[in-house]
Amino acid sequence: MHLSRRRLLAASSAAAGASALAGCGFTRSSDDSSTSGTLTFTTWGTESELAGFRSAISSFEKASSGVTVKLNAVPYEQMFTNIDAQIQAGNPPDVFRVPYYSFGAYAGAGQLLDLSTHLDSGFSDRFTPQAWAAVQNSGSPFGVPHHTDTSVILYNKDALATAGIDSVPTSLDDAWSWDEFADVARRLRRAMPDDTYPFAYNWQGNGVTRWLSWLFEADGRFLAEDLVTPAIDSDAGRAAVEFTQGFFRDRFVPPNSSVKATTYAADLWYGETVAMTFGGAFLVPDTDATVDFDWGATYAPRNVRAGGDFGGNALVATKGADPELVSAFFAHVTEAEQMRQFCAGASLLPTRADLVEGGIEFDVRPELSPVFVGQASTVQAQDSGQVASPSMASIITVLQDQLEAAFVGDQSVEATIRGLSTGIGEATAG
Repeated sequence: MHLSRRRLLAASSAAAGASALAGCGFTRSSDDSSTSGTLTFTTWGTESELAGFRSAISSFEKASSGVTVKLNAVPYEQMFTNIDAQIQAGNPPDVFRVPYYSFGAYAGAGQLLDLSTHLDSGFSDRFTPQAWAAVQNSGSPFGVPHHTDTSVILYNKDALATAGIDSVPTSLDDAWSWDEFADVARRLRRAMPDDTYPFAYNWQGNGVTRWLSWLFEADGRFLAEDLVTPAIDSDAGRAAVEFTQGFFRDRFVPPNSSVKATTYAADLWYGETVAMTFGGAFLVPDTDATVDFDWGATYAPRNVRAGGDFGGNALVATKGADPELVSAFFAHVTEAEQMRQFCAGASLLPTRADLVEGGIEFDVRPELSPVFVGQASTVQAQDSGQVASPSMASIITVLQDQLEAAFVGDQSVEATIRGLSTGIGEATAG
């Protein structure tokens, strides 16, 4: 359980201003018992996540007489290889779960059901703007934002106390600035043995999209508003590259924690190799069950503005699925109580605006819930909309190659920016 949960760390992110659906569609109560048929639903998940899905499915089936949802749970490592093969063979599931950073590739390839005319008028009002932006393609919704996650700082209280750091930010407004965070890292570096480090960052594997948080905090973009033109060649882009490159130069992070590392940041923290790690809410139950040191959570640093990664997953339907059945299911699983139960049990964050405003409590370490919910509120629609680009899979490779060269290959900031800009341009043109 613990290992598979940590492995999900790497898997852990459109028209940003979209606020309404392209058409009213039909009006239907989410518990309309006249809807009937069978839906196939493929997902991966932790034990808590799968329990949440099973509960939501049971509730939906009870509310919709004659409806059956067949859940197919697969390991994450097999998930998208299977989905891609099934789409190619013409027998995909009706519904599947997809990370936001992968959503655009499926929507852009015309493989998903356009929900514009199949959801109730005003359906988009359930969600935060950043969540709704993450399921748009060419101005239309091709999925529903089921939940999100974002990274905060998890810290070992004794390690910080040893370095004389006896307080951490307790609100978003008090979050460390970049300079203050660097000062904390320097104090830890001076107090720690050579073989331990101040922190680790969770940008391994596909989690490289989390590096973009630094870019957003500098008030930068990697794509222009057209979601095609590279925008990273900017003062903000240079600031983000230079600041994060310094993590390795100043020995704030272990050398084996770069973006292409095979060791995840959370594992380094569990083993007390680092005093702090950046991590998502889904780590909370695992951490509570694994570590034997006293730990807490605080907000990510801020620069020009606060920012964060838009993690989590959407639910999408393949093009040939029954739109009425799909829309009824999507409406049900995103109702307030269904989403609250799922997120509380799995330690994930809601995408509904009312739940974000009112807050939720995790079943494990509920006192940490406000930190994660607050951090998630710093994500802007323009940020999540970029990550939903149809070109994101190719952009991820560009980020991995160029940041690895900057962090461990001593590539200059200017060369890194040129490489990022050129690579992003080729990705969106291809």
